[in-house]
Formats: sequence, C-alpha cells, structure tokens
Amino acid sequence: MVHRLGHKIGEGGCAEVFEWEDGSKIVKLAKPNTVTAALEAELHHCRIASSCGLPVPQPYDLVTVEGRSGIVFERIDGETIMKRFVDRSVEQYRMQQPLDIREDFVNARITAQLFHQIHSHSVAHMPSQRENFKHNILAAQYLTETEKAAVIDQLDRLPMKQQLCHGDPNPGNILLRDNDAVIIDWNNASTGNPEADLAEYIIMIRYAILPPHLPHEAMVALDATREASIHIFMEEYENLSGIGYADIEPWIAPVAARKLIADGISDAEKKMLIDEIRRRLDTPYP
Repeated sequence: MVHRLGHKIGEGGCAEVFEWEDGSKIVKLAKPNTVTAALEAELHHCRIASSCGLPVPQPYDLVTVEGRSGIVFERIDGETIMKRFVDRSVEQYRMQQPLDIREDFVNARITAQLFHQIHSHSVAHMPSQRENFKHNILAAQYLTETEKAAVIDQLDRLPMKQQLCHGDPNPGNILLRDNDAVIIDWNNASTGNPEADLAEYIIMIRYAILPPHLPHEAMVALDATREASIHIFMEEYENLSGIGYADIEPWIAPVAARKLIADGISDAEKKMLIDEIRRRLDTPYP
C-alpha cells in the first residue's frame, strides 16, 4: 500500500502533523530532537488511554516517512482550547468589549472535568511519575545541587498514588468538538498523583508567556484572567474529586523544577519558575 502524505496541519516542539491517506487520519512526524523510542512510548500510552474509554484519537501504528518516524492517529475535527482563547481575545478587543474575569476564558471547567475523568483510572504498564520527576529534576541546569536535593526530599515526603496522569495539561493539547473535549499528546503520561497534573496546570496558567507570533491581545487577556481561571479550574475539580488547592500546594515546587528541562518555555518563564521554587524552599538567592 502506498501511503499519501497530505497537507501540513500543525506543528509542535517535537513533531509536525500532516494529513494522512484519505484525510480521515493524521500522521505525527518526529523532528530531529525526538527519538523513535519516544514515539513508541506515546503510542503505548495513547493505546492505554483509549482502552480506558477516555476521549483520545484512535491510535493506529508507527510508520516511517522519508526517513522520519511517525504515529498515525484518527483525525479529530475541532479546535484547541488555545485557538478558541486566542480568537476570543482578538474578537473582544476588536468589538471593544471589556474583559469579564468571571467568564471561563480558557475552558477551565471542561479541562477540570476531563482531567478528573483521566484520574479516575488506575493502570499498569506505565512509567512511574515519581521516577520521571526525579530524573528531570536532576537534569535541570538552573538549580544548584543543594536545591535539587531539597526539591527531591520534598517530593519523597508526599503521599504516593497510582492513578493515570497525562503530564501535559496544555490548552493546546485539548481539542473541542461540539460539546466534547478530546485530549492528545500522551508522551508524558505516567502512573502517579493527580495533584501533579493539577499543579502543572496551575503553574502553566499562572506563569505562561505566550509565543511571540500570537496576537498581543491574547497575552493581555491571559494576564487579566490567570488567577480567575485557576479558581474556576480548582472549584470544578474539587467539586468532582474532593482534592483542593491545599492538596496541590506541596506539588508546586517539584513540578516547577521538572518543567525547567522543557524546550518549549522561554528563559523568562523559567526565571519565574526558579523564583517560585526558591521562595518555596526558602533558599537565599545567589
């Protein structure tokens, strides 16, 4: 069978996404910074999520296209929460409408519902969230060895759970199709504590600096609604699970430290994360 690579429809830090065959599928082709083993792991994680009945694109198989490894998935026709947020920000500015921070600008309720659904599953044959965190924290270049040891000590004192976690609750990873949400990019999935996913979301909303190619109006809207969005997200998740903000607080420093190895966040954002980690560790600045 001759595979047909169609139009490019998206791109992230580690892969490009193209139409595949008749257009009912997509292929996610790795960039040079992504090894085949990472794609194999993502395919495995997505298959487990699919077997749990979670709203994910149907995963098909690994392929090689012009020397590049890739994964074939079902194509989901929808828009990401990020795109909807950006479009809404620009439209409100164009219409000269004031921002109402009580509105759910980043679909935080839908995100909370989706992650509660994910966290309701316990699965086997998945990476250990805690071991992944320790590996990432030790690899972080921006902390001293003493700081890394202090963060890991804090992590070791936290209770251990065995629930399915996604690992990257980015609004760009959640597609909205009618009234349904579908979540993609399972490469960071693991078995561990839901509180880590929640801390990741809180840190991202609180500190994210949007890419410079996005309209300025989106950054203005994000800055105006950050804490209100976190409140909406946590209110919904706590109503569903009983897990509140106080349960997530101890996870902020370990998750922030783990994020320091990410390629997709700017040095300015990493500086804010370092400040947050050091404040929580009560470590004096050098």
